[in-house]
Amino acid sequence: MAMLVWLALSVINSSMVHTFLRHSLFYENPRYIMFICMVINDALQLTLITALYVVSYIFRKIPASVCCPLIMTAVFTTRSTPLILAGMAVERFIAICFPLHYSQMCTVPRTLTLICVILILTATPPITDLLITVVKEPLSFFHTTIFCDHSFLFRDPSIYYKNCVFDGIYLSFVALTLLYTYCKIMLAAQAASTGLASVKRARNTVLLHGVQLLLCMLAFVVPSLQAALIALFPQRSLDIRYIFFLLVYIIPRFLSPVIYGFRDEHFRKYWFRYLSCRSHRAVGVRTAQLKGNLQKQPSEPGGHGS
Repeated sequence: MAMLVWLALSVINSSMVHTFLRHSLFYENPRYIMFICMVINDALQLTLITALYVVSYIFRKIPASVCCPLIMTAVFTTRSTPLILAGMAVERFIAICFPLHYSQMCTVPRTLTLICVILILTATPPITDLLITVVKEPLSFFHTTIFCDHSFLFRDPSIYYKNCVFDGIYLSFVALTLLYTYCKIMLAAQAASTGLASVKRARNTVLLHGVQLLLCMLAFVVPSLQAALIALFPQRSLDIRYIFFLLVYIIPRFLSPVIYGFRDEHFRKYWFRYLSCRSHRAVGVRTAQLKGNLQKQPSEPGGHGS
């Protein structure tokens, strides 16, 4: 089931990335650059999380040296999502509240710089986790086999407290950013006399970003709750892990395509056009193959008449 969901989302995300790359009007727009960055981040995170989930079922334990890059990349993509959400909310805030200055404030170079800053900030915690582990653990630790989980790989207590402080600060920053932009857009919606529909769409978009943030924050709360439930019901450990896997890592990944893929009229037009072309092309290929197979079949006796 997990693999089928991963496959479905991978097809959706890859079609969105292909649509984005085929049309220059998208990668010249800061809004869609941030969106495709979110899609790629979600696709990478989902692939890694699904791989770790399947590995935990099949192999149970793997070498720590193999687990380390998987966990670090998964943590990196998980922490990137809230900051990308904040950037997308600020872009909508500027578009609605400062429309005359939008072209000067939201440029492609500034958007790419913001993405680089987000990548540097979110890469810092996993890198420091690795450095602390290298200092505190013997090198032989990386040759042992472990259950591939963050708490088993990075065992030093200082890592746990460091990450609690970091997550608390930056999640609070993201939550305040979303709350501020939502309130400002709400005020703009009440004062707007023209273009009210676009203001309402922006307000709903930021509201959906808030829902995404709440779901993303579950990833930081769930490990402790999951460990407590497994301790209480050890015989149901696999079921508990599966339920949390769906709630925390699968369901939030469906929201990005919904927010911009289906709700955004401009992107939806090009995206559906690409999907329809692909489906027509697939039907054409199957028809051609069927005709070729029929032509290759030998004639039946008496098939040329009497």
